[in-house]
Amino acid sequence: MNMSSAVASSPRLRWRNPSVLPGFGLTLGFTLFYLSVVVLVPLTALLLKPWTLGWDGVVSVVTEPRVLHALKLSFGGAAIAAIVNAVFGLLLAWTLVRYEFPLKRFVDALIDLPFALPTAVAGIALSALYAENGWVGGPLSGLGLKIAYTPLGVIVALIFIGLPFVVRTLEPVLADMSLDAEEAASTLGATRFQILRRVVLPALVPALITGTTLAFARAVGEYGSVIFIAGNLPMKSEIAPLLIIIKLQQFDYAGAAAIGLVMLLASFLIILALNLLQSAFAARR
Repeated sequence: MNMSSAVASSPRLRWRNPSVLPGFGLTLGFTLFYLSVVVLVPLTALLLKPWTLGWDGVVSVVTEPRVLHALKLSFGGAAIAAIVNAVFGLLLAWTLVRYEFPLKRFVDALIDLPFALPTAVAGIALSALYAENGWVGGPLSGLGLKIAYTPLGVIVALIFIGLPFVVRTLEPVLADMSLDAEEAASTLGATRFQILRRVVLPALVPALITGTTLAFARAVGEYGSVIFIAGNLPMKSEIAPLLIIIKLQQFDYAGAAAIGLVMLLASFLIILALNLLQSAFAARR
């Protein structure tokens, strides 16, 4: 047996599994080309453009108080919204999967409304609803709680657009989850809280982290549904994507790219940490 035959017959040295579908080289080439055009080239441009300002110029742009406050609101608001969606998205998914009730299909369809609704329309609707003369904002303003045109309004908009990601990620996992383990734990004398903590939640944590990550990623870059309810007040309710738009309108492309680069790196690190956390939970199962 020659060396080439030995390499071909050794399962340890095989770097791809045989497939009934031909054209591996063609499909791999198309995949790499598509990813390069759609993902890698724009990201490369984003990575290179800010440095036309030089190191001092990039640092000067991203450390402006207005930019830092906008970044803090974008990432902080996205994190708060993702946590809220993780809690209530789990409850909604559990209710929709485990229980039958009137108008269930209608409620289930409402979950997808943020997907189908144009973001600008969502922002206008939220502004009208939570403004001081709105159906919800009016009574709340009477209690001293103002939502529209404040950071709280930003968080409300981010909760609205992120909820479907958590619910739709959890639903298939809950639907496929067998009730045998829960029934066995109940037979052995476990309380409902113990069953939830030791049986149900460990199985749901990886999917819950995935849904929360998707909701967070969507919320960080959200623009259309936020600018109407935020009020866009500098150093108060202005988000980072709006600052990027402002700099683009001023033809400050390098400054806009600098803010985008910070958002890209911060989002990547946070999503990477969440993915590692998800892998750790999945490995423990």
